[in-house]
Amino acid sequence: MTQLPTHRGLRSGLALLLAASIAAFATPALSQNVPVPKPAPKARDSGVQMSAQDKVPMTTGATQTPPNPVIPNPNRNVPANVFATFDANQKAQAARVSSYLSSLQTLVGNFVQVGPDGSRTKGDFYIQKPGKVRFEYDDPSPIAIIADGSSLAVRDRKLATQDIYPLSQTPLRFLLSDRIDLLKDTNVVNVTADDVYISVTIEEKQALIGTSRLMLMVGVKDGQLKQWTVTDPQGYDTTVAVYNLDSSKKVDPGLFKIDFTNYVTPAN
Repeated sequence: MTQLPTHRGLRSGLALLLAASIAAFATPALSQNVPVPKPAPKARDSGVQMSAQDKVPMTTGATQTPPNPVIPNPNRNVPANVFATFDANQKAQAARVSSYLSSLQTLVGNFVQVGPDGSRTKGDFYIQKPGKVRFEYDDPSPIAIIADGSSLAVRDRKLATQDIYPLSQTPLRFLLSDRIDLLKDTNVVNVTADDVYISVTIEEKQALIGTSRLMLMVGVKDGQLKQWTVTDPQGYDTTVAVYNLDSSKKVDPGLFKIDFTNYVTPAN
């Protein structure tokens, strides 16, 4: 079975949560020893663009308190792909989620992450479609995740390491696609709704790694993304709840740049 490099074995529990949430079932394209990354550049006009160092409320209204992520039942049974049998209500809910996700071009906010062991961490995230994202974990975590549209880098400032993954092999691609149509996505295996959430489960099977799942949850009342849960091939869940969302801010393009040129790959 393909194994992740350093990040699954790091002493920091956060690195394990990170790997499970973002790249637990991605095959690393490149492992690098790197210098400690410099802080992302601030925008000249902080009122127009957001950078990773702008620790300010991310909404135009009142700042929200961190939510309590909804942890899925570990004994839940997700069916095989039966999308052809979905009823009209399920199809309508899937269409609503597709329309919402496709309408987003930028999104900034805060997140709370709960790992398989119940550990929690927080941070900020920045999304620019298609394919670009940055997750900054709050201190004392040394972790940052950067996707530039084709590659995804998992950085550890403390260890001065960086692992590179193809973005196409991570669950983030479902969130970062320019256009999303769940009604036509053959990986969608379940759509449910209650009074609070619309939940969409996406399943992916890879021959060498196994089956992984991504469950997206969108609020019924406001139609906004609330959280997602990644289930790795070993059956471990990592849940990320998001809040203080703002889709109107322009994001500093420098946040999504991965510096490959100055990073030296160690000799085998």
